[in-house]
Amino acid sequence: MFEFFRSHKRVLQFILVVLIFPSFVFFGVQGYSRFTDESFAPVALVDGAKISRVEWDQAHQRSVENLRRQVPGLDVKLLDTPEAKRRTLDELVRERVLLAAAAKDYLLPTDERLARLFRSDAQFAAFRNPDGSVNRDILSAQGLTSEGFAQRLRTDLGLRQVLGGVEGTAFAPKALVTQALDALLQQREVQWQLFDAQSQAAKVQPADAELEAYFKAHEAEFKLPEQARIDYVVLNLEAVKKTLSTSEEDLRRYYAENESRYTRAEERRASHILINAPKDAPAADRKKARERADELLTEVRRAPNTFGEVAKKNSQDPGSASRGGDLDFFSRGAMVKPFEDAVFAMKQGEIGNVVETDFGYHIIQLTGVRGGEKQSFESVRVEIEAEVRKQLAQRKYAELAEQFTNTVYEQADSLQPAVDKFKLDKLSATVTRTPAQGATGPLASPKLLGAVFADDAVRNKRNTDAVDLGNSTLVSARVLEYLPSRTPPLADVKDRVRAAVVAEKAAELARKDGQARLEVVKADPSAALPQKGVISRGQAQGLPRSVVDAVLVASADKLPAALGVDLGRQGYIVVRVLKVLPREGAEAVDALIAPQLAQAWGAAESQAYYEALKRRFKVEIRVPDAAKAEKAADAASR
Repeated sequence: MFEFFRSHKRVLQFILVVLIFPSFVFFGVQGYSRFTDESFAPVALVDGAKISRVEWDQAHQRSVENLRRQVPGLDVKLLDTPEAKRRTLDELVRERVLLAAAAKDYLLPTDERLARLFRSDAQFAAFRNPDGSVNRDILSAQGLTSEGFAQRLRTDLGLRQVLGGVEGTAFAPKALVTQALDALLQQREVQWQLFDAQSQAAKVQPADAELEAYFKAHEAEFKLPEQARIDYVVLNLEAVKKTLSTSEEDLRRYYAENESRYTRAEERRASHILINAPKDAPAADRKKARERADELLTEVRRAPNTFGEVAKKNSQDPGSASRGGDLDFFSRGAMVKPFEDAVFAMKQGEIGNVVETDFGYHIIQLTGVRGGEKQSFESVRVEIEAEVRKQLAQRKYAELAEQFTNTVYEQADSLQPAVDKFKLDKLSATVTRTPAQGATGPLASPKLLGAVFADDAVRNKRNTDAVDLGNSTLVSARVLEYLPSRTPPLADVKDRVRAAVVAEKAAELARKDGQARLEVVKADPSAALPQKGVISRGQAQGLPRSVVDAVLVASADKLPAALGVDLGRQGYIVVRVLKVLPREGAEAVDALIAPQLAQAWGAAESQAYYEALKRRFKVEIRVPDAAKAEKAADAASR
């Protein structure tokens, strides 16, 4: 057979051409053209120039790579979102707008100015040779040619020029600083009286007709969200552990292999007398130090109970001499090796031979020993079993995860096969598209709820795909009953309707009493209000934000001034502003804040100028805003 193919190779080539070429003409070219059209279709226009989807994707990839270099542990999935990609497109558009402005307004530096900046500016020192020329080796290491570096530098300097004149010239006049800080830090002395709606609730007794009328007028407030009654199963490490068994032999083997974990490290306590003799000291000095150490060793061996006193008088270690040479307990690795070896070879109470280290000569007495005890297998058996089961479950989970995924997909008409195969509990719940308040575990996952309310799961009652919730957890759910968004009958929500009517009517009564009191206070400046205090944004006296805002924006031209603030269903409050208190340390604070305010002002002006440039260069974005698209989709689904 192979001989036949070799002999008729040209004939076969002709047949392949006849079969394949028409397919390519009628299908392949169309597919290629469609791919090309989609890839290079403009996603934005700036001054008539197109930004293609390919350019957008490449820019986003560069942005992701830059972040990964800066934050090595970053989860790049966080950057693979419509919002993140839209930010990349906005940055790409911004660059093109500023570049167009730099070119049209002749802000790109000339070759002479570029060379002068490169030779004189300290920020480019790393790229210069001693003679001022470009260091091509450094550029090459960064994947740049000298021409590419010059073009990048020219572009960067030009872009800075566009907005630099706006940002760099912003300043904050004293009057503006004072006005801004007054709005933030000013204090006012006030009196007030709260007319609480809750205190009026007992006076409201709505009739059934009022409840029905209110319900009809506010049906949307009582509309129930769409719901799904579901069964679901969870495969996680805890579920896997239940299927595992461990033998006594396994546990004892783990205990033997990890013996050090169950053995308390031995520690020893020692006292020493140090006679200084650095290793680089003259030989005569070291000999003299050794002789002194030998003398002291003889002395303390003759009377061991005097070791502490001898150490206080003679030791040249300032850290321990005052404590009689005591070094407290220490484990292996805490001391220099000759010292450590000597201590861990001694017996309790023993005074060893003189030990030489880089510090000099030591006379050592071992004063205590602790640790080194090994915990019995029985005392740590529970801990070992938990650890062994955990390790086995982690290995087993990796194997079962794929099987679980395949099972819920291939047998999508029931969760029972997964329950039986993996010995899982079948759980039930009623859920909405968003996690319920206080929800935990899988039911708190928007990812799972999104899968539950997908068209296939709702309409065909098929298992959802296995949803990976992270932390070694897979979940699949099945919709048993779907309840669309609906308005319940009045009888089902009558208590809620009554509470709403009572709250509204009580607020009306409180508002009426408050407005009447306000008229009295306006007419009679001497009319007292029961509560008094100093109000500022940092000292609200427990009052709502709306009251603080009203107090601070009230005109101070004519004080005292009375005003009323409607608190909605909370009630009504009457306030009298008595006087404006001077800000403490106003001049020092103003001087401190002025530069920051100027910077913020410059940023605002710069953004406004950029928006004007976008209009000048006719920026057109041809992809939907992710946030707006999501809101539109939510609205459509409801």
